[in-house]
Amino acid sequence: MSVFLVALGLVLVIEGLVFAAFPAASRRAAMVILETPEPTLRTVGVIGAALGVGLIWLLRLLS
Repeated sequence: MSVFLVALGLVLVIEGLVFAAFPAASRRAAMVILETPEPTLRTVGVIGAALGVGLIWLLRLLS
């Protein structure tokens, strides 16, 4: 559980840094997301989740 909380904290730090460093680009990206069809967002989400699981699996395998 502690690894999960560390990972969640890291996601929040990275996301916060992106919004702080590039607020205009973040706003444009949000607008693009709003205009993107749901099936495309769903596909990108599933691919991202699968890549994340694969990366975690690989890192756990190598350590």
